[in-house]
Amino acid sequence: MADAPEVFRAAALDGVAHGFLGRRGGVSQGVVAGLNVGLGAGDDGQAVQRNRALAVEAVLPGARLATVYQVHSADCVAVEAPWLDAARPHADALVTATPGLVLGVVTADCAPVLLADREAGVVGAAHAGWKGAVAGVTDSTLAAMEALGARRDRVVAAIGPCIAQPSYEVDAGFRDRFLAEMPDNGRFFAAGRAGHWQFDLEHFVAARLEAAGVATVERLGLDTYPDAARFYSFRRATHRGEATYGRQISLIGL
Repeated sequence: MADAPEVFRAAALDGVAHGFLGRRGGVSQGVVAGLNVGLGAGDDGQAVQRNRALAVEAVLPGARLATVYQVHSADCVAVEAPWLDAARPHADALVTATPGLVLGVVTADCAPVLLADREAGVVGAAHAGWKGAVAGVTDSTLAAMEALGARRDRVVAAIGPCIAQPSYEVDAGFRDRFLAEMPDNGRFFAAGRAGHWQFDLEHFVAARLEAAGVATVERLGLDTYPDAARFYSFRRATHRGEATYGRQISLIGL
């Protein structure tokens, strides 16, 4: 029997069914042992589906899970019912006003963002890697929530486990792309070793949400890179030369 999944929750989303899940719990074995939910991790398919079911039961028992095929875009889709795995749209965010649905995004260093307008009964979930974040995936999510009746000045958001600034070394070219977008983006970079910088993805995503008019933004401050027992990490797996890496899931529903 699998151990119960570890669930991290945000005070900003109190009263809303949600959870940021890590690696603990689950039935996967080998290099992705634990609660791996990644369909592309080379894991046993039945184990992945069992892990996804365990995650949903830990957050909103009996709900149906909706996910997308994530491609590091700014695209967001509205959901009324889950898709079959093979029919999932290519997107990086989902919104819904449908009870009994739980929205899920998978990550392994990128920032998961969960959002809710309690009064309107609208929730959203976004996968914000640096590409999607700078392209505006959180802005697309807010626009899609508004189309369902939400108001961004009522929306609350939380940013879950992601790679933190001390763990996220980038080169000067990476930083230059952000500065070309807006010179003020320099505040998200700290000087590192020669020719390199440390990027604060969590702070960048939070700033985008705040600039868009979100009422409350909570950062959980959980770094995926250094804690192999608790989180999966693409960058850590790459540095270790591992053949694959697991993914964790973040969920929100009505």
